[in-house]
Amino acid sequence: MSAGGDGPVTVLARGEGLAAWRQIADGLTAEIEAGRLAAGVQLPTEAALAARFGVNRHTVRRALAVLAERGLVRATQGRGTFVETPRLAYPIGRRTRFSEIVSRAGREAWGDLIAADSVPADPATAEALGIAPGDPVLELQTIHRADDTPLSTARTCLPLPRFAGLDQAYAALGSLTRAYAEFGITDYTRRSTRITARPASADEAARLDLAQGRVLIVLTSVNVDAAGVPIQATRSLFAADRVELVVEG
Repeated sequence: MSAGGDGPVTVLARGEGLAAWRQIADGLTAEIEAGRLAAGVQLPTEAALAARFGVNRHTVRRALAVLAERGLVRATQGRGTFVETPRLAYPIGRRTRFSEIVSRAGREAWGDLIAADSVPADPATAEALGIAPGDPVLELQTIHRADDTPLSTARTCLPLPRFAGLDQAYAALGSLTRAYAEFGITDYTRRSTRITARPASADEAARLDLAQGRVLIVLTSVNVDAAGVPIQATRSLFAADRVELVVEG
């Protein structure tokens, strides 16, 4: 079964009890697993696939939804549907750096700032940062990408007034490590990481180009500066289909 949009029509089996959308999904799955549809490749449009398989676009859309549920493709609004890349090995240790990890894998790392605000610290954030509940913190909402693929979305809180304006540095530099350097912090370490998992909500799935309900790895972490002072409390949500956590001793 060929997946391209410019070749001859692929004839589906009719009247044999297997729905057309299932045949399309299984055929595309086989091509992905065999490497004939390589990681990162954009699939033909729904219209092209509908012509290829002799079905309507609704049938193609259902087949692509199945592939997304299997974690084999991701649909990016306005750009199309792409074959997922292999899982990225993501070490968790004393010096966990998103940009360094992604760059070592030969991919381009970047963080997008979605929103930033000064908010009162909730009890959990206050405890993590060693401040009083209600003290002001800078809250960042971010998405982190490897090439064009979103790997995680995060909520990060930093104590104020120490990091007033860091959101602007992050927006310009696309990296917390580079933004910290603008504030005189040349190194920092991970004090703690807690790992859980849960299904993605609709909003989280949209941010990460995931099918709703796909599994997220939840990392709750605290970083400290060279003097051991907490500087960052973060809850990161990783697409479980795209990363493999490696816990370092």
